[in-house]
Amino acid sequence: MTTMKNIPLILMGCGGVGQQLLQHIVSCRSFHAKMGVHLRVVGICDSKSMVVSSDVLTRELNDNLISQVCRVKSNRSSLSTLTAFGECQVFMDSELRGKFLDIASLLSKVTGLAFVDCSASSETVGVLAQVVDLGCCIVLANKKPLTSTMEDYDKLVSHPRRIRHESTVGAGLPVIASLNRMILSGDPVHRIVGSLSGTLGYVMSEVEDGKPLSQVVKAAKSLGYTEPDPRDDLSGMDVARKALILARLLGRRINMGSIKIESLYPEEMGPNAMSVKDFLSTGLPLLDKDIGERVRKASLYGNVLRYVCMIEGSRVEVGIQELPKDSPLGRLRGSDNVLEIYSRCYGEQPLVIQGAGAGNDTTAAGVLADILDIQDLFP
Repeated sequence: MTTMKNIPLILMGCGGVGQQLLQHIVSCRSFHAKMGVHLRVVGICDSKSMVVSSDVLTRELNDNLISQVCRVKSNRSSLSTLTAFGECQVFMDSELRGKFLDIASLLSKVTGLAFVDCSASSETVGVLAQVVDLGCCIVLANKKPLTSTMEDYDKLVSHPRRIRHESTVGAGLPVIASLNRMILSGDPVHRIVGSLSGTLGYVMSEVEDGKPLSQVVKAAKSLGYTEPDPRDDLSGMDVARKALILARLLGRRINMGSIKIESLYPEEMGPNAMSVKDFLSTGLPLLDKDIGERVRKASLYGNVLRYVCMIEGSRVEVGIQELPKDSPLGRLRGSDNVLEIYSRCYGEQPLVIQGAGAGNDTTAAGVLADILDIQDLFP
């Protein structure tokens, strides 16, 4: 008979990705049981509150309660409404950090603990650094901890077996795993070019067809491809964070300030100067002509425009590049991600990784795979 391996976990962040991850955990119970693994959810938190099992050593949040968490969060309600469901406790604001560390300290000595960060917060890095010190594992979909200072980064990656972060770049695509394999094999990576934003991939392939930028961005927003404020995508910051994670993985000891970032809108149209409504109605249309002209000029040479990250030597840039129409990036359509990796072994023909690089479902599936990938660290 197979011995069941229990992996206790705490989830930080119950937005789209976090909710999807919880649903995957519940729906995969029988499949995981056949593998001899049980994911024991002992705590779930959002930015203001945390629901915890009544005894983290012996009990867990049952599947009924986990499903209730998803319902509560999809209605944008507080986790504090959950005390009526099953044996659990709810902790608020000021108590959260202390409670995290209590649970981490207790479980790390007995069974181990996986801390899963599916938030979009830069404030989780402090707790993550402390739980790493306690010997816990961390699994990240949140990019911000890995793009903090080099000091924070060094702390988080100080035990490489105990960190997984595949979903920080390319959602569920095997980008980090592929790069790690190349690095471990001694195959030096000297150049990476990639389209790592599903939103900007969609936008650039649509303007290529002659559609005005303003019309394309509004369509992308209505399809749910953009953040509520599309400038969060159009600023290039999301791509810059992914580029920084890749560059640091390759050993570049750099911070965000070293990356050249091209924003698709000028500073005077930024969030501090213009509301989202005004940006969409009056700001964006002013950008149509310039992008249209750049698309037309590129096409004269058989090229297309793509918003890409470029890592070469010590240079890290994100912005619009002119690329051959028949290259992997040039052929890219819609919201897929594409990454070209050039190394000694992949010199003339790069290693190309392509597929859906966005979406809550895909990202959550990547996080779940990461959690299962560290199962050998648990008794």
